[in-house]
Amino acid sequence: MARKKANEQDFPAYLFHQGTNYKAQELLGAHRVDADTVEFTTWAPHAQSILIVGEFNQWGQGEQFPMKKLNDEGLWQGRVTGLQEYDTYKFLITGPDGAEHFKSDPYAFHTETRPGTASKLYTLEGYQWGDGKWLEHRDAAPVNASPMNIYEVHLGSWRTYPDGTPYDYNKLAEELVPYVRDMGYTHVELLPVTEYPYDGSWGYQVTGYFAPTSRYGAPKDFMHLIDAFHQAGIGVIMDWVPAHFPKDENGLCEFDGGYCYEYSDARKMEHRGWGTRVFDYGRCEVQSFLISSALFWIEQYHIDGIRVDAVASMLYLDYDRRDGQWAPNVYGGRENLEAVAFLRKLNSAILSDHPHVLMIAEESTAWPMVTKPDYVGGLGFNFKWNMGWMNDVLSYLSTDPYFRSYNHDKLTFSMMYAFSENYILPISHDEVVHGKCSLIGRMPGEYPQKFAGARAFLGYMMSCTGKKLLFMGSEFAQFIEWNYEQQLDWLLLDYDAHRQMQDYVRELNHFYKDHPAFWQIEDSWDGYQWIDANDSSRNLLSYIRKDEAGHEIVVLANFSPVAWEDCIIGIPDAVSYTVALSSDEARFGGSGNDLGVMKVNRKVPCHGFQQSITLTVPPMSTLYLVGKPRPKRTPKTETAAKKTSASKAGTAAKKTSAVKAEAPAKKAAGTKKTPAKKAPAKKTTSPKKP
Repeated sequence: MARKKANEQDFPAYLFHQGTNYKAQELLGAHRVDADTVEFTTWAPHAQSILIVGEFNQWGQGEQFPMKKLNDEGLWQGRVTGLQEYDTYKFLITGPDGAEHFKSDPYAFHTETRPGTASKLYTLEGYQWGDGKWLEHRDAAPVNASPMNIYEVHLGSWRTYPDGTPYDYNKLAEELVPYVRDMGYTHVELLPVTEYPYDGSWGYQVTGYFAPTSRYGAPKDFMHLIDAFHQAGIGVIMDWVPAHFPKDENGLCEFDGGYCYEYSDARKMEHRGWGTRVFDYGRCEVQSFLISSALFWIEQYHIDGIRVDAVASMLYLDYDRRDGQWAPNVYGGRENLEAVAFLRKLNSAILSDHPHVLMIAEESTAWPMVTKPDYVGGLGFNFKWNMGWMNDVLSYLSTDPYFRSYNHDKLTFSMMYAFSENYILPISHDEVVHGKCSLIGRMPGEYPQKFAGARAFLGYMMSCTGKKLLFMGSEFAQFIEWNYEQQLDWLLLDYDAHRQMQDYVRELNHFYKDHPAFWQIEDSWDGYQWIDANDSSRNLLSYIRKDEAGHEIVVLANFSPVAWEDCIIGIPDAVSYTVALSSDEARFGGSGNDLGVMKVNRKVPCHGFQQSITLTVPPMSTLYLVGKPRPKRTPKTETAAKKTSASKAGTAAKKTSAVKAEAPAKKAAGTKKTPAKKAPAKKTTSPKKP
């Protein structure tokens, strides 16, 4: 891309300093002016001087390439000739105290692979996308009323080569994409792929906000992976981290020798528990930087959604801080007003141009109206992780079934607020590490009971209101906690129980996609109806999910190890009910009890319904029941009218028939009379003359 002339950069620079340049990467970073010359631009308001250094000049020991200060707000610019694609470079910045700092380019499109920290020259233009049909489909579908079942993935530990090296982007396109499609997921969510130095951070301590990590290949390889997902009909969500950044010497921390990207106030600048710095959300240049980064992934890489990490840490001034370590805002409150304004600005900037993109908040508190627009006081996201539901259900599942009756509200309480936000129900990476156990590991009981419990839970989860997210490995019941340094335990699929669990999740995922009752109405009671929310003594839940066309699925979730025989359930009117899917099927490792066709008893009302069914609910199971509609009855008034009409018609027909039958008889009798007597009769029936 040819570089704009200096005077053509004045307006983008103005917008950058105003916090409204949402394509700041086109102004800053490294860009070719012509085939032989690269122009470098960076923001360093506290710098005394800056040199462009790299392998091309022995990291500053050879020819000098100084940058010139363009304005008083701290933009610097310089040029180097003779550079090639993939050449490495840094900025050697002399700070206000005279100290020198080697810094990576915050706007670089490509970087060295750790432990290297240098930026690399890279041209993004030239990739030929093949996902046009996907983008058309995505932008035509209603975001809230579409299926969303997310497979959360850490690319480095999903699968590895025999030598332990993680699959690269191209290999992931060959293996991960068809796997996700076969399993029936609608989306993948990638733990951060923005460049980061430390593997143990899982990508959540970012140094390259415009560069996909080079661990798995070059930027265009990452484009290929996303393209492959899209051509397979799968959306891609990426984790994005605007809440904090690491203190690595080459990164954003004190970038120009002063407080540049972070707060200067010691009471706001650091997350001590994480050992990271906090962005200064009130600084216009930081706003341009972060919003440009988010839009960059959407527009340049065709990302379908962004999950904003650690939103709660941004919203509260006292987050993970003790008394005396924070200062209240101008109103005396604990809210970070600058962060609130930034999040609203971020969501408005993205969703105004890309209304069908997903903006997802990982927000773990009761902050109100996270998914409401900013003009009514909301933060402007369109989805939020339901951390309350997650904590409650995982606590319930970890409880011995004998005591679950005393914790029944942990299953039902979420329906008290289910429609207050647009929720995603997550069973995420954070819940299978640090001694929390894997999903299957949380289940009480012996081996078979653990699997039955996990199947019952996943069936229950899929039928709840809210979109769905499941971390990799849970779909085939990985027992050990997730370890980012090794691949998933795929060898477990050699065992029946794990293979059957995978089969169940696959069937469950496809059932979810195929039945709008599970995803079409998520924002009101129009899509959800309790049958019995209070059957705590039996650890039993029963409810109905509905779609816009009126189709209904009855859900029974039994979290007890006891089979409930002769269980009477009130149901909507139908002729009969059958089990559409059961977690207890033999092919999934269950008991395989065939419940057959359950006839409706119209003489036994129950649970507020005029009719009911009687069935045996298997232990540790979730059942989906579908009714055979009863033929439509004609209203009584209409029936009466039809009967009356038919009666009249019948009477008339009889009279007509009698008249017709009688007429020949009269005629026959009349032949015996004289014509003289018949003639006057005709005269009496003739019309009168005028």
